[in-house]
Amino acid sequence: MRIRNLSILILLSFALAGCSSPPPPSANALPVIDVKIGKRLYRLEVAADAASAEKGLMDRDSMPADHGMLFAFGREEPLSFWMKNTRIPLDIIFLTASGQVDSVQQMKPPAPNTPDDQLPTTKSVGPCKYAIELNEGAAAQAEVKVGDTIYIPGPKAQ
Repeated sequence: MRIRNLSILILLSFALAGCSSPPPPSANALPVIDVKIGKRLYRLEVAADAASAEKGLMDRDSMPADHGMLFAFGREEPLSFWMKNTRIPLDIIFLTASGQVDSVQQMKPPAPNTPDDQLPTTKSVGPCKYAIELNEGAAAQAEVKVGDTIYIPGPKAQ
């Protein structure tokens, strides 16, 4: 009887899975939110603490075209990013606390074995509270430009 009940539960699970599509867990088990960036919708992993922000997109070989990472900080300040152990060419969108686009820049993976003190940095133009990393070229495809506003839902930074 237990095996039959288990079989029914498994079949029911498969049937329900076909009816709905919950978001897949992110590679790093970070919270995920959907954000409209320019003309497109992206699924963003949220790095809202120091450990997840430090790890970022390190050690990944690819990222789905409609995915990215949102970095949320406790306050507005000049932001600076580097590409340590990051193998994916990226766009980075820096945002003020109100979600206004401060700048859109590109970041390229460094040469292998580049020492930490020689890694190039990419900086916001002014004080920012958020940064969004997308695959290279995604910001242009979404037609994001300086001065646009991107709405960041829910509580973000600690």
